[in-house]
Amino acid sequence: MGIVWTIIIGFIAGVIAKFIMPGSNEPSGFILTTILGIIGAFVATYLGQSLGWYAPGQGAGLIGAVVGAIIVLVVWGAIAGRNRAV
Repeated sequence: MGIVWTIIIGFIAGVIAKFIMPGSNEPSGFILTTILGIIGAFVATYLGQSLGWYAPGQGAGLIGAVVGAIIVLVVWGAIAGRNRAV
């Protein structure tokens, strides 16, 4: 159930992160934004577990997932911006 909950939180976090960080380098599609939000939630979960913020099997909360999704969006923007300049 933990993975399902992380996916649901990641979906919501992706939508929130897109509203917080709109931009031309950011993914414009709803599905891609959602996938990046889910990836951000997994990043926040595993980073939080490795730092000891979360217990094993415990997922990141909504705020942690939004922060993870924003980090993923920033990385995506850097990579997408670099590929467009070439």
